[in-house]
Amino acid sequence: MVRPEGVPAYTIRQLAAFVAVAQWGTITAAADALHMSHSALSAAISDLERALDVKLLVRQRARGVRLTPIGHAVLGRAETLLHFATELESDARSEAGSVAGPVAVGCYPSLGPTMLPALIAGFTRVHLRARVDFREDTQNRLRALLDSHDLDVAFLYDLDLEPGLESVVLDTREPMLLLPADHPRAQSGEPVPLTDLAREPMVMLDAPPSSGHAVAVCAEAGFSPVVAYRTQNYETCRAFVGRGLGWSLLLQRPAQDTTYEGRPIAVRPFAEPKPAPVDVLLAWRNDALRSRVAQTFVDFVVASRRAER
Repeated sequence: MVRPEGVPAYTIRQLAAFVAVAQWGTITAAADALHMSHSALSAAISDLERALDVKLLVRQRARGVRLTPIGHAVLGRAETLLHFATELESDARSEAGSVAGPVAVGCYPSLGPTMLPALIAGFTRVHLRARVDFREDTQNRLRALLDSHDLDVAFLYDLDLEPGLESVVLDTREPMLLLPADHPRAQSGEPVPLTDLAREPMVMLDAPPSSGHAVAVCAEAGFSPVVAYRTQNYETCRAFVGRGLGWSLLLQRPAQDTTYEGRPIAVRPFAEPKPAPVDVLLAWRNDALRSRVAQTFVDFVVASRRAER
């Protein structure tokens, strides 16, 4: 049978199989990810190589696969074609002015409770056929997920970010000191010199980049903090301060200055010199092909934050 002009000899399924193998590194892992049998996936790759008349992969026993030079060249275009094929399907299923499908969103833990609920609720209320796949993690892990294209976008602090991201500033946070309610410096209500706390125990939010930021702020003030407790949980950090176990330095402030136990904590500004404010970003890979639903999510978040100002 003669193939019609303009119709490729390969299929979208074959391209998806090739991209999956390139991403996972082995045919077995890619087959599991695509819910295909090993033999079916291997056959799809062979059919694609035959259709293109090139060798895309070198199959190494017990060591996975290795892309050939032409395989590397084909991979980028295959990912682009799959992206637009998915967009075509999404557009066909979407109603006018709406979008359908998933958007993978990451968020630094302390930003989650203060920013995300209203944004996700508003977005899914407007776009009923969209779905937000949400993940909280430390900033270094979120960056790795952006790099591997497992996340479309992430809410991050503008701290210790390596190149390769595009972003939009959503808000700015002023560093604050958290003190037990009965701390002598809490009673006055005045700004607190950080050096006054140099010898007192600190409760460290030990989740990058917050931990590095706190240490750097203390270093600028001329001392290393006496870290008595470390936690990766934002509310645990506040609860420890509420129990008088130390002071802390945070960028987020809930609506109520009380802990889960109902204990009050004092939030005080820094005396001069104050640490620099920190921007909150919505970020994505600068080379990522964002889906229509992901771009719509970005636009919605930006418009929502501007409306609040």
